[in-house]
Amino acid sequence: FCVGEYRRKQYGAGKRFDYYDPSNKEAKQQLKCCLKAALDDMLTFLNADGEVAVLDGCNTTIAQRKMILDACQRQCFKVFWIESIVDDRDIERRYIKEIKSDSPDYAGMDGNEFFDDFYKRIENYKKAYMPLNNDNDKCLSYIKVFDLGKRFLVHKISGHIQSRSVYFLMNTHMGPRAIYLTRHGESMYNLEGKIGGDADLSDRGHLYAEKLGNFMEKQNVPNLQVWTSQLKRTYQTAKYIRGDVIVEKWKALNEIDAGVCDGLTYKEIEEKYPRDFALRDEDKYHYRYPRGESYEDLVNRVEPVIMELERQNNVLVVCHQGVLRCLLSYYLEKSSAALPHLRIPLHHVIKLTPVAYGCTTKNKLNDHIVTTAFTGCKEECFSLDVDAVDTHRERPPSAKIRSLSSAVKKKVEIKSSKSGENVASPDSDVNNNLNVENLTYQ
Repeated sequence: FCVGEYRRKQYGAGKRFDYYDPSNKEAKQQLKCCLKAALDDMLTFLNADGEVAVLDGCNTTIAQRKMILDACQRQCFKVFWIESIVDDRDIERRYIKEIKSDSPDYAGMDGNEFFDDFYKRIENYKKAYMPLNNDNDKCLSYIKVFDLGKRFLVHKISGHIQSRSVYFLMNTHMGPRAIYLTRHGESMYNLEGKIGGDADLSDRGHLYAEKLGNFMEKQNVPNLQVWTSQLKRTYQTAKYIRGDVIVEKWKALNEIDAGVCDGLTYKEIEEKYPRDFALRDEDKYHYRYPRGESYEDLVNRVEPVIMELERQNNVLVVCHQGVLRCLLSYYLEKSSAALPHLRIPLHHVIKLTPVAYGCTTKNKLNDHIVTTAFTGCKEECFSLDVDAVDTHRERPPSAKIRSLSSAVKKKVEIKSSKSGENVASPDSDVNNNLNVENLTYQ
């Protein structure tokens, strides 16, 4: 809930330094209204089963912070403050330059004019700024971040979420960097339509591996790290990366565990485990393969990888479709409902560049560039012009999904006709923890 976005939406972008002068009563009232609107929306979100919300604003005065604290405490929500202080002039100028390139408030402005305006804006902030301190704020939970992570001051931390937030902030890399993501090259299992397994690359998969090596060489990335899963199709894909590069194999980057469905095609799964096939179509994020994993499990497994990515400089991650869906959903802020259905084709490289503000996505596919707004990360997608099978499976419309009860009934009938007696479906007793009688389908 970014107060600046509320201000731009309500009163327009492009406000200059005098707008932020504490003596500008009209602007002061407008900013107060924007803060209240963002605060109200945040509380609505938290009351609607939201777990964590971030209120992004300057909140430079004691009065502003009291308004926020009182509103949250009235509804029994804990508040954790994050204060960023930059004293290093080089870091300050680099950070301001990044704001110039990304902020809608300074689009099209001359560089010298921008720096002059922004430094005057900072001076106006200073006129009313009251830092968090132990005299006025000794009862508050907060962290002070100095010079984008050179030093930290942590005060009165309480509870798991605040502790995790401190850990995250102390391990976040705030300097310029790039994260390259790609699936492994096409595998023999991909050609056969099978999921899971530990198959070798196909001929086209090996060709993609060679082209990936050439592509990364042209990118000329300093101090590049290469991470793969422990499955051979990923480290076979990374073997042509040249230079002084160490390939690190992560078990956490292995593909989602398909359990008893590992090594089967979707057609075989539908025939052998119709109940599970229908359940997965209905709720792909929470569905867990029998003796395997769900996407929800995979998100938890991948979390340490995300934390380590936040700590590092430039990294190339070669992994799998399911894992990349989790990583992209984190960086591009996708919902859990959208996560399992993200399209991530083979033989493409995705480059993520964290930025200060919302940004554009450039999809360089088939000589066309499509731009889309995202928050917090710039995404570029490069096709390396190597053909591959399409492994993406669209979610079937709800009306076309075979009902669960029909699927199980058919399975029982097949078993009964073979044995001459009623037999339970073999997939009716494996995981999922769902009762057929309690489920309804459209």
